Amino acid sequence: MSQTKDQLKIKSVKRETLSSQVIDQIIELLLSGQLKPGDKLPSEMELLDMFMVSRPVLREAISSLETIGIVRRKTREGTYFTNKIGSKPFKIMLSLSVGDIKAFIETRIVQELGLVTLAAEKITDDDLRRMKENMEKMEAQEGSTIELDKEFHRIIAYSATNPIIEGIIDPLLNMIDQTQETIPPEDRDKAYTIEQHKEIYAALEKRDPIESYICMYRHLDHARKRILARHEARLSSDLDKK
Repeated sequence: MSQTKDQLKIKSVKRETLSSQVIDQIIELLLSGQLKPGDKLPSEMELLDMFMVSRPVLREAISSLETIGIVRRKTREGTYFTNKIGSKPFKIMLSLSVGDIKAFIETRIVQELGLVTLAAEKITDDDLRRMKENMEKMEAQEGSTIELDKEFHRIIAYSATNPIIEGIIDPLLNMIDQTQETIPPEDRDKAYTIEQHKEIYAALEKRDPIESYICMYRHLDHARKRILARHEARLSSDLDKK
């Protein structure tokens, strides 16, 4: 439920920091619990009075928050905090590290090892059915199976039913996909990937978090070694050409 500007506690903004401090103060409304996800922000006039900044500065701050998915503007209704964490903030953060393949892979390992243990506790029969169908499609697929591989990992991630994780996993998987595409088809071992997927599936079907963790680590470590080996070979080739 929205509150009036007189009820909200906000510091005035120093002129030299302008929109960046407006952004910080609006986010602080969430962090302090004064407003909640889905709540409507005070009107533009009220925010101008609260922050003591110009209209262009305020609008710049609101636009920035909208770009990263923190707020959404409704025509003739006002500005609201979003109800659910989206992928934009994490996607933007990842974009600043483009090229650091090792860091991407390590981040994926950290995320997915935790995810698979949660999945072992929460996964549903419907999730398992979808995983099985995914593996069958991968076995029958001719050509690239990157999208099916990504979907397999997405099913596991979403089975953890955690909105924060859902906002993180897709940008991370998409970024990893871009690195996998650098591996020539002849260097990919689809049969071994499917075998590892089946091991992960079997562990999840037993709802065994420890076995699920071990199987996922083997799978991700295998992928890490292949991707890094290809990346290092390409860097070496580029150096030889100079």
